[in-house]
Amino acid sequence: MLRQVQHEALHLSTEERLVLDWSGMSCQTRAMIEITQEFTFDAAHRLDAGAPENRRIHGHSFYAEVTLRGEPDSTTGMLREFGAVKEVLGAIAGALDHRLLNEIADLGSPTLENITRWIFESARARLPEVVRVRVRRPSYGESCTYEE
Repeated sequence: MLRQVQHEALHLSTEERLVLDWSGMSCQTRAMIEITQEFTFDAAHRLDAGAPENRRIHGHSFYAEVTLRGEPDSTTGMLREFGAVKEVLGAIAGALDHRLLNEIADLGSPTLENITRWIFESARARLPEVVRVRVRRPSYGESCTYEE
């Protein structure tokens, strides 16, 4: 049996982004701000799977985009100051740049997928607003995106 609800809206906790509007029986998401910072690194790796040339050490230029999402601070108007974001991403780039990715702790097999996930986890550990990482290898026309 359905019961009528009079023009009420259920607002979930401030941590939630979902607003249920019972008056129109609809579901909406609140608007959020996204900011993205990019960084690049050059690195070598070898893979134990795939094409034979992947088994030899070879290198790539990687382009990473890290996206943060949330509500901007009411005082500053910023979600996160870009200088702070660049500092965190600079440390991540430094851990990867001109390295043999097979030697990076906790990376596992240095596939594009694992590199993307590793950057996501490393960035989110210091920037909890991180929601998406995209890593590109433009010379191959390849990219990978990881998001939560």
